[in-house]
Amino acid sequence: MADNEDLTEGARFASSVPARHESFPLKGCGALDWGMQSRLARIFRPESGRTVMLAIDHGYFQGPTTGLERVDLSIVPLLGYADALMATRGMVRSTIPPASGTPVVLRASGGPSILRELSDEQVAVSMEDAVRINACAVAVQVFIGGEFETQSVRNMTRLVDEGQRCGIPVLAVTAVGQELTRDARYLRLATRICAELGAHVVKTYYCAEDFDTVAAACPVPLVMAGGKKLPELDALTMAYRAVEEGASGVDMGRNIFQSDDPVAMIQAVRAVVHESVKPQAAYDQFLRR
Repeated sequence: MADNEDLTEGARFASSVPARHESFPLKGCGALDWGMQSRLARIFRPESGRTVMLAIDHGYFQGPTTGLERVDLSIVPLLGYADALMATRGMVRSTIPPASGTPVVLRASGGPSILRELSDEQVAVSMEDAVRINACAVAVQVFIGGEFETQSVRNMTRLVDEGQRCGIPVLAVTAVGQELTRDARYLRLATRICAELGAHVVKTYYCAEDFDTVAAACPVPLVMAGGKKLPELDALTMAYRAVEEGASGVDMGRNIFQSDDPVAMIQAVRAVVHESVKPQAAYDQFLRR
C-alpha cells in the first residue's frame, strides 16, 4: 500500500550522508559486474582477500591419482575446511554433496590424457552447464610456450566471452611443460598474457626468486599452484612465501590429500594463508592435530 500519509521523518533519509557503494576489494575486480564480484567473494574470503582452494581435478587427464581413488572418502571430509573446490563436472555431480556449501571452480578444459600431447586441449564444458552446476568460476589450462599455445589461449578467451555474458569468472591455469623453466621471467610472461586477454584470476607456480615481480606484474589475483607432493613443512613454507610476496591464496591438491593427515594439513595451510601464521608454527600445529 502506498504511503499516503507522510509519516517518514526527514532525518531518516540521511540526505547529508553520501550514498554508499562498496565493490569487493579484490585486486582487479572493481569494474566487474555484481554477479562476478559476488562469485569471487565466495571464493576469496572478504576479511583476508585470500583463498585456500582444494584442487582435485587431476583425474581429468591422469585418471585415479593417488589420494583421489575414492573422492567420497578422502575429499568430502575436507570440504568444510576449503574456501573453494576445483573439480570436474563428473566428480561434482557424482560425489560432491550439493549441501556442502563449498564453492565450485569447475574444470572447463580437457581432451588429451597423459599418454598424449597435453597442450592439445579443447573447451570441454559449456558455460550453460557451469551455470547449471552453480559454479563460482571455471578453470582453463593455458599452455604458453606449448605446442598448442594459440589453441589454449583461444579456449580461454572463448570462455571469458561466455563468462562475461553469464557473470561467471574465468581462472586461467598457466601450464608448465617439462621443457619450460619455472622462473620469474617465464611466469611473468604467462600470467600477464592470461590477464591481458581477460582472465579474472590466474593460477601459477611459485618460484624462489622474484616471485613478487610475478604477482606485481599481474593485474588480477594470483593463486599459487601446489604442484608435486612436498614434505609438509616445505609446502607450508612455499605457501607462506607466496602469499607474503603477493599471491591471493593457494590452490593445493597433492600437498593436502596426499599428506599423512589431510585434515590437519588443510587447517595448517588455512592458518598460513588467512592468518599469516609462520610456517614452523603452522607445522607444529599440524603435528599436534
